[in-house]
Order: sequence, then C-alpha cells, then structure tokens
Amino acid sequence: MSVVATTSTPPKETSSVCLQIPTLTATNYTTWAIKMEAVMDVQGVWESVEPKEGVVGDEKKDKTAGAFIFQVIPEEVLLQVAKKKTAKEIWDSLKTRYLGAERVQRACLHTLKRDFDSLKMKDDESIDAFARKLSGMTSRYSSLGVTLEEDVLVRKLFDSVPEKYFQLVASIEQCSDIDSMLFEEAIGRLKAYEDRLNQRKGSVIGDNTLLFTRSDGQQSHQGTGRGFQHGGRG
Repeated sequence: MSVVATTSTPPKETSSVCLQIPTLTATNYTTWAIKMEAVMDVQGVWESVEPKEGVVGDEKKDKTAGAFIFQVIPEEVLLQVAKKKTAKEIWDSLKTRYLGAERVQRACLHTLKRDFDSLKMKDDESIDAFARKLSGMTSRYSSLGVTLEEDVLVRKLFDSVPEKYFQLVASIEQCSDIDSMLFEEAIGRLKAYEDRLNQRKGSVIGDNTLLFTRSDGQQSHQGTGRGFQHGGRG
C-alpha cells in the first residue's frame, strides 16, 4: 500500500509535486528510509532530521518533516512516537526500533537459506513428501517478507532428487524452459515418473514371488515323488 505525501509549499524549480511513499512495515525499513530521505530532501525539510552543524533549526520545517513521517507509519507506531518533540527524535526512534528488527530478520533469512540450500530428497522419500518440505520453506520465507520464485523452487526440486530421477531431469532440462516452468508442473512430471518406477518395481516383485512359488512347488513335488519311489521299492 502507498500513501501520497505532499506539502503546501512546492519544492524549488517546480510548480507542484505529488510523491508516493510506501507505508512503513516490519520488513521494509531500509527502502522506506531511503525513499523518505529523498522525498524530504526534495521538499527541503530533511535538514530537520539531520541538521547541519552550527545551523539553527527551522520550526516550520521541523513540523513539516514530522507530519511527513506521521502519514506513512502504522497507527500503533504513531501512538508510540507521537510525543516526540522533534522530527529528528521521531526518526531516531523509528531507526532504533526497526533496524534491530531488520538485523534479526537478516539472521533468520541467513539460517533459512542455509537450510534451503542443504535440503535434499532421500532415496526412499516420495515426490509429494519432498514437495511439502519445499512448500513449507516457501511459507517460512513468506513470513520473513521474502518470496521464493517459481524458477527457484523448480531448480531446487530438480537439483535435489535422487539418482534414479537424473535421466528424467536431464530430459526435461533439454526439452523445456525451466525458467518459465511452474512448480506444480515440475512436481507433476516427477510424480508421473515415480508412479512408473513404482509400477515396475511392483511388477518385478510380483514376478520374483511367482518364480519363487513355482520353484518351491517344484521342489516339494520332487520331494514327494522320491518318497513314493522309495516306498514302492520297499
């Protein structure tokens, strides 16, 4: 969401200005601060936040700078900083509050990225089970204000499967545009191949069981026949 911030006094060399500033959130402080500084500098009131040494502050500019900040911060934060007397005090309070939160966020993202990079699919793990793990990672990233793009998820999926899928992945990479492939499509292709592998495995197990049964039956029959022969000679 964006908020339009304007002042009654246009900046120098312009007749009017309408500048959009994003509302401050728990995850955008750094970019918000850059944009706010640029806007207040254009409006000629940034000096109230970072006063030059030896320069007496202008009360009107200070109030204008404070009004700018008040327009683009959440209401619950506004109530906490409303009693600050100057724009600089408001700004410094926000900086202390949000930079600390950003440091924690960066640390969490670093840990999450390490977990994401090290995630691998086990030999006996199903495509569905591993896909759920990747989806869980997506949710964790979202909670930190970061979106995992489709191509990142697709490449992670293809890079993480066991050796039995390598031939299929190589074929997909040669015949398809991985960068535009949807995550669900990639899962679907791997699942179809997984089903064929399971069917083949089941067929082999069935054939082996049939062979074993036949072999066991023949041995039993031969044993019974020898018994009859032995009895006849007696």
